[in-house]
Amino acid sequence: MSKKTLERRDFLKLGAAGLAVLATGPSLAAKARRKANSSSDDSEEDSAHSWAMVIDQSKCVGCGHCIQACKAYNDVSPDIEWTRLVEGEKIADQQTFIPITCMHCEDAPCAHVCLVGATTSRPDGIVMMDYDRCIGCRYCEVACPYGVRSFNWEAFKGDNPAVPTWGQPEVERRPRGVVEKCSFCYQRIDRGLELGLTPGVDQAATPACVVACPMKARTFGDLNDPESAVSKLLAGHASYRLKEGLGTGPRIYYLPVRSEREEEVAS
Repeated sequence: MSKKTLERRDFLKLGAAGLAVLATGPSLAAKARRKANSSSDDSEEDSAHSWAMVIDQSKCVGCGHCIQACKAYNDVSPDIEWTRLVEGEKIADQQTFIPITCMHCEDAPCAHVCLVGATTSRPDGIVMMDYDRCIGCRYCEVACPYGVRSFNWEAFKGDNPAVPTWGQPEVERRPRGVVEKCSFCYQRIDRGLELGLTPGVDQAATPACVVACPMKARTFGDLNDPESAVSKLLAGHASYRLKEGLGTGPRIYYLPVRSEREEEVAS
């Protein structure tokens, strides 16, 4: 009787160990792939740029132009938003807004959990999606602490209501069954650099949401360039990043609402 009990216990222990291997195996394999890929990327490719966005809450009025331009230029389904607006509290009778999009984290949790290498970070900091690799497991969607990834439940067919009023699509629509998100309009950045343009300065090389903002609340540019607009804004103003304590290193910076006196001192 005791022998059978021991055998049963041993069996349960072995079973638990097997489950643990199954649970951790893909994660370890994914980490190994990422390490190998990052090593090869570092040795074969580097970037002189470090892209970031600064959003000035003193200027954002919640008009939603950024959302519509994003939908048009990236051909985003009406059921999905790559960027959204969250109402904040009132400060000195001014309603504040918090625009939220992919943070293009320096240490992106979504990339850590991706089993197939569909989510990767470029040397210039843009977190990219390879929609041909994505298997729709949605691990990245769960891992993202900012809730900025969307699963494509259905294929987007028919007309885009944001087109042509807000712009023309520059990228292909994503297929059904993948997770999609903001790409910092990488297509505009890459094409602009090839043409000798400066992202954040020349509109054709700048993310659509930045260009569309009528209040100039969004600024885009290169953190590696001390003369860029983003570098100067961050040097001259107090700023914060969402959930900064998580250690993700988001590349979206926010300038909180400032008084007129604070603005005068900063300028």
